[in-house]
Parts: sequence; C-alpha cells; structure tokens
Amino acid sequence: MIRPVQSHDALLADIHASNRRDGGFRLWWLGQSGFLLQWQGVHVLLDPYLSDSLTKKYSQTDKPHVRMTEQVIDPAQLLFVDIATSTHNHTDHLDADTLCPILERNPNLKLVVPEANRAFVIERLKIDPAIPIGLNHGTSVELSGIKFSGVASAHETLDRDEHGRARYLGYVLQFGGWSIYHSGDTVRYEGMSEKLRPFKIDVALLPINGRAPERRIPGNLFGREAAQLAKDIAAKLVIPCHYEMFEFNTASPDEFVEECHRLEQPFKVLRCGEQWHS
Repeated sequence: MIRPVQSHDALLADIHASNRRDGGFRLWWLGQSGFLLQWQGVHVLLDPYLSDSLTKKYSQTDKPHVRMTEQVIDPAQLLFVDIATSTHNHTDHLDADTLCPILERNPNLKLVVPEANRAFVIERLKIDPAIPIGLNHGTSVELSGIKFSGVASAHETLDRDEHGRARYLGYVLQFGGWSIYHSGDTVRYEGMSEKLRPFKIDVALLPINGRAPERRIPGNLFGREAAQLAKDIAAKLVIPCHYEMFEFNTASPDEFVEECHRLEQPFKVLRCGEQWHS
C-alpha cells in the first residue's frame, strides 16, 4: 500500500500553515483526480474521492477495486471548504461517502456540476435541488472570486443529454491572474486544444491512466497523450492524476515524464498528499 507523503493531521497542518493571502495559490493532490486548491483563503475541492466506497461496492464482484494508496484524509476533517466540483457521475468523481460529510460540515458549500447531471447529483447526495450549480460547455459562473468555465470532456465520447448538454465536463478556474484546467476524465477529441488555448492555462491537471478494453470502463488519456495535450494548449505546467488508486485501473507516470521531457513541456509529478505552490 502506497503511503501519502502526508495525511490526516499532518496534511491538515500543512493546509492551515499555507493559508496565506499573498496572491499565490497552492494545490494538494488527494489521490485519483482529487485536488485541493487554496487561494486567498478560499478552498476548492476538485473531484474529491476520499472514501472506500468503490472498494466495498465491488469487493464481491469480478471487477474488484483494490486500493493502492492509503486514504489521505477523512472528509469529515475538512471543515473549511468553500466550493467542490464534480466533473461527471462516476463515483470516483461524485462520491456520496466523500461529499455528504463535507456538505454536512460546510453548510454554505457551493457544488459545481454539469447541468446535465443535476438530477442525478441531487438523488445520489440526497441534497436540496438548490445546492448544485450547473454548468455546460461554454458557460461559466463566478464563486468567491473564482470564475469556473465548463469545457466539454470525452470519456471516451462526447456524451450529451436530450437537451444537448455535456455529461462530462472539465473546468477552467480563473482567479487573480491565474488559470487552472481540471479535465476530469477525458480522451482527446478534435478541436479540444483550440477550445482550451485561449484560457492561457498556467496548470493543467490531466489523467494518465489510459484505456484498455479488459478494464470494462471508459478510459482516459495515456501519459504521452496528456503530455502532448498540455504542450498543444501551451500549459505552463502539467500535473498528472488518475493513477495509483485502484490496481485494475492505473498506470506508471514514466511514459508521461518521458514525453514531457521530449516535448520540453514543464511538468510536476506529485505524490499523494504533496503540495505544489505557484
């Protein structure tokens, strides 16, 4: 079992000690596609998965979700969250066992979701329909000084609901002159880089676990593809994610690192629980 570089009380201590209103921002990788963003006293959880719900759900099936990395923090310890996101409805991106304790302890929390998934989110989390803030590709909302813009993702297809709204979204967060892109689960599709390049991304958070038919789940970018996408959108830095959580659905970051070096694309590989700061 992989141990986070810091977890639980040590992670909390690092978050609190780093909470400075200096114009910069900090990111912690929480495992899978989960990140914590801290900026000017505002805390945003991006697609957190902080439970064992999937391991329990699939334990007696032919698709066991054997955990590779220890839980980095109990969601009930997160008493300071202002905003959380879900890019799509898969449990490692919309986990009731993670989000319900966070919502309970942060009653003013804003939850950003694809508008196409609103009804599903309300049902899964058993929450007031007024809580989710729905976005679609090309729409945006400003919360606590951060502008969230929806950009369609393809997991592995560009799925839309009956109203033409994207079921899979990435989010661009713009704040204080900075721009972060969290893709959620995605493969590359035609026109994707052209949609993202105008945002002048400082940090791109991209999955690298790839895709394989034997997994029997929709796949994501391979490491080399994530590096190339970061290069093509002119991201100043790319951080890989969506690996080292489940044994059946992971990848080594080596291919990603090698391709970033070849492309001269700046990158940072984080360990679970590790902080990166601007």
